[in-house]
Amino acid sequence: MAPLICTPDEAAALVRTRDTIGFGLGPANPDAFLTALGGRDDWEDLTLGGALLLGYYMVLTNPHVSYRSGFFGPAERILLGQGYNVELVPGGFRQFAPILRRYAPRIMTVQAAPPEDGTVNLSLHLGATYNELLLAGRDPERLLVVEVNPNLPRTCSLPPEYTNTLPLDLVDVLVQADGKPYTLADPPPDEVDHAIADIACGFIEDGATLQIGIGAVPDIVAHELATGPGGGYGVHSEMFTDGLMELHESGKVTNDAKGIFDGVSVTTFALGSAALYSWLDGNERVAFVPVETVNDPTVIARNRKFISVNGALSVDLYGQVVADSIDGKQISGVGGHEDFVAGAELRVEDHSLICLRSTANVNGDLRSRIVAELPAGSVVSTPRHHVGVVVTEHGAADLAGLTVRERAYALAAIAAPEFRGELQAAAATLGRH
Repeated sequence: MAPLICTPDEAAALVRTRDTIGFGLGPANPDAFLTALGGRDDWEDLTLGGALLLGYYMVLTNPHVSYRSGFFGPAERILLGQGYNVELVPGGFRQFAPILRRYAPRIMTVQAAPPEDGTVNLSLHLGATYNELLLAGRDPERLLVVEVNPNLPRTCSLPPEYTNTLPLDLVDVLVQADGKPYTLADPPPDEVDHAIADIACGFIEDGATLQIGIGAVPDIVAHELATGPGGGYGVHSEMFTDGLMELHESGKVTNDAKGIFDGVSVTTFALGSAALYSWLDGNERVAFVPVETVNDPTVIARNRKFISVNGALSVDLYGQVVADSIDGKQISGVGGHEDFVAGAELRVEDHSLICLRSTANVNGDLRSRIVAELPAGSVVSTPRHHVGVVVTEHGAADLAGLTVRERAYALAAIAAPEFRGELQAAAATLGRH
C-alpha cells in the first residue's frame, strides 16, 4: 500500500493529543517533523523517546510533553536546565533496541533519503531502531512516519545479511523535507590535545583496526595516522567521523587484515561535515550495520590489533571511568563506551585508550581529573575491570594485569605534577586492607 505523502504540518496533525513517539539517535532525528510538532499546543500527554537531539524543538517546551532520552547532547542539557520534562533513560547504545521494544511507541519515525527502487535509505543512521521501525510499519495499530530529504546521502550496508533500507510499502506516512543535514564542527585542538594524541598514536601499529570516538583527541589521532608513515589500517567504529574520512582519503585504510568484515569500514552512524556526507553518498567502502553487531564486544574482539580511542571526564585510582556526567549533571550518555573498552581488552595485542586531560578548571579552581576517589554522587560509565590504558598529556598507564595498588600508582604517575604527591600517598593505602 502506498504511503500517505504529506507536509511536516500535515504529519504532525496525525499525532494524537495523548500519544507516544520513538526515534533514533542524532542523524536519525526527523528534523522537519519534530519542528512541526511544536506548532501545536493542544497536547494532553505526549511522550517522545529518542537520543541526542540535533535541534532545539519547541514541542518539548510544552508542559504536557515529556522526553525520555538515551543520550544527552547540548539540546537535552539546555531543555533540562530550563526546567522542561527531560529525563535520562540509562542504557548503552546496544540497549536502545530492547528499551524501545518494551516501550513500543505508537509512532516510530526516522529521516531517510527519498524513495528509490521501492525502498527508502536510512542514510546516516542505522543504529538500534531498525527492527522497531519494521514492527511499527507492519502493525496496523501503529504508524511508521518517514521524513525524506533529497539532501541526505544514500549510504551502503552489507546485503544480504544486513540492510539499511526500509521497504516503501511498510511506510504509513512519507513526510517531504528539504533542510540541510545537521553538521558537526571539528573542535579546535590545543597543545594538550596534541600531546595526548601523540602518546595514543604510540599504541597504534601498522595494520591496526580502529575505533575512533568523538572529540579533538580522536580527530588528531586520525589526522596523525593519515599524515604519518604507517598504514594498512581497518575501521570498525560506532561513529564515522571526518577524521576517518581523512584516513580513508590518505590511502591508509585497506581493511584487508581485520579478520571480520574485511574489505569495508564498518559503522552504525555518521556525524560530521557536509563534505563527509557527500563522500559517504554511494560509497561502498563504508558499510552501515546495526549497533547490536557493531558494538558487540565479542564481535569487536574478532578484529586484529584492535585499538579503541575514547575520552573521559574523570578516572579514580581504582580505574573507574566517569565519562557522561559531571558533579551529578548529565553531559552525554553511555553510548558504546563500555562495549568498545571491553571488546578491546580481550586479547593481548588489543588496547582501549581512555584519553583525558589531567586537569580541569572549574569556576577558577584547578582540579585533577585523576582523583583518589570519586565524589559522592558520581556515576561510573565504565567499571575498573574493563579499563585498559589511560592516557593524559603526561603519559600512559597500562592497567592490564596490575594489582589495585599498582594501578593506583600508575594512574598517579600520569596526573598533573601538582597533584601527584597526594595521589601517590592515597595509592599507598589501596589494596592493603
